[in-house]
Amino acid sequence: MPKHGKKFRKALEGTDLQQRFTIEDAVAKSLSASYAKFDETVDVAICLGVDPKYSDQMVRGAVSLPHGLGKTVRVAVFCKGEKQGEAAEAGADIAGAEDLVAKIKEGWMEFDAAVATPDVMALVGQIGRVLGPRGLMPNAKTGTVTFDVAGAVKELKAGRVDFRVDKAGVLHAPLGKVSFGSEKILGNLKALLDAVNRLKPTAAKGAYMKAMAVSTTMGPGFKIDTGDIKKFLEA
Repeated sequence: MPKHGKKFRKALEGTDLQQRFTIEDAVAKSLSASYAKFDETVDVAICLGVDPKYSDQMVRGAVSLPHGLGKTVRVAVFCKGEKQGEAAEAGADIAGAEDLVAKIKEGWMEFDAAVATPDVMALVGQIGRVLGPRGLMPNAKTGTVTFDVAGAVKELKAGRVDFRVDKAGVLHAPLGKVSFGSEKILGNLKALLDAVNRLKPTAAKGAYMKAMAVSTTMGPGFKIDTGDIKKFLEA
């Protein structure tokens, strides 16, 4: 059994981690349990009733969080010609084609998200083994393969989150910083849950959102009563 430090244990005084809370209470408790000296990120983990090994049960998408993520997102854009100027004007940190691919092949990876125009995807495919495992491969399903590079860059800079269920059927996503406070975190969570709910596969049977927990970077996870999710989305 792993041992936790004094600050972690103090943050949990009087709290039963097996208890299920309303979404509002779980977020509030997560924020109050934050003890790190830095501004921790608030995360949500959602266990979905899907089997990702079947392509028709894969849940993957993107959502623009209304209150952003509270961090600077570095965006790389793979494109040619005038699109490079559009990307730069929209706030992209770097834009290029063959030159950018070559730079990444040499080991440069100083970006958090990537966008590509459809006409250069064959070129981007050369570094697919580098981008893929890091979750940086542009994808049409999440809107990062598009000729509207300016729109994609602005969304990513504003706090767009790409999400994808893992092999165990669990979806992880950031919701912002502890300093946001409950209201903004709840607003971001609602936007995420709306997006995930809309993507429910028709092949998925039984309960869709089977379990959910909210936590901060260093803090414990507070479990949510799944019966409260529908009420939260309809409020």
